[in-house]
Amino acid sequence: QTNYNLRTLEEVEAHILTYGHLPDVPSAQTVEDNGISVGEMNALLLKKIEELTLYMIEIKKENSELREMILNVKQ
Repeated sequence: QTNYNLRTLEEVEAHILTYGHLPDVPSAQTVEDNGISVGEMNALLLKKIEELTLYMIEIKKENSELREMILNVKQ
């Protein structure tokens, strides 16, 4: 179970286009200027991996539904 408020991919894209980095992840410049602990970065990366996995599961479900629709149309 996750406690994420999973953003839509459109929201993630908009954030990247606006700020130049992923949401909740400091910019490269911020890390360069202020540093970041290895533990903090590992926690951020784990969160992003979990979010990516949730997005993949969502996309897989959508793909399966579309595949089923295509098969029904072909019949």
